[in-house]
Amino acid sequence: MVDLALCQGHSVCLGEAPEVFEVIEEDNGYPQVRILLQNPPEALRAKVMKAVKYCPNHVITVLED
Repeated sequence: MVDLALCQGHSVCLGEAPEVFEVIEEDNGYPQVRILLQNPPEALRAKVMKAVKYCPNHVITVLED
């Protein structure tokens, strides 16, 4: 989950897990993150966790089933 109200589009998540995240330029403000895979496979877990850890605004949360 990404808190889009607080996301400033730094693209760190995209750098860590491009299979899971995309950053879209917005006309009226900061770029916004879009999640490409809502339930990424276990093989991508380490990358997703790095995206969570290194997000400058700490707006990414992993929800466990």
